[in-house]
Amino acid sequence: MTAQLPIATEITPTVLKFHPVINMTDDQLFDFCQLNKDFRIERKANREIVIMSPTGSETEERNFDLIGQLWLWTKQDGTGVGFGSSGGFTLPNGAVRSFDAAWIKKTRWEAIPAESRKKFAPICPDFVIELRSESDRLKDLQEKMLEYINNSALLGWLIDRKERRVYIYRPETAVEELNNPSTLSGEDILSGFVLNLISIW
Repeated sequence: MTAQLPIATEITPTVLKFHPVINMTDDQLFDFCQLNKDFRIERKANREIVIMSPTGSETEERNFDLIGQLWLWTKQDGTGVGFGSSGGFTLPNGAVRSFDAAWIKKTRWEAIPAESRKKFAPICPDFVIELRSESDRLKDLQEKMLEYINNSALLGWLIDRKERRVYIYRPETAVEELNNPSTLSGEDILSGFVLNLISIW
């Protein structure tokens, strides 16, 4: 008989409630994350701390490809700066989030004091990407994407490898859903950037 491999199941992140018993400051949250580097830690706008396990190796390999494509365009274009999945940002609503990939206009990034950039910079990227892993709940990622747009992101892509779908988020516009596209355009936000999805799928 052929052995059956276990099927990956969706995992609900662990949510810790500290507030109002403990009101963790931004600096304390940063230090807390540094002490627990084996986990991906975020903070919701309501001050709840969300702890997620690292993604699987296959998803991270696809994310590496994704970041590589964005990095190459960013270096050639020169109008902004790019970020990978390890960085955190403090959004206007107080949430601290990390994205699988992100891009910020250079003028906005350079307007932030250098000292503030060393921790969770107080800014929402102009462009964000979330890549769904086997264990991610789609609903959780969709809620995050809406939060990003509501906090001034101009364009967001939610790439669902599981179903081969892409959800495109823009301000004051209905979410656009694409089935199994081969490429994605950065539109006017990242002019000239085209993400090749063949290797991502």
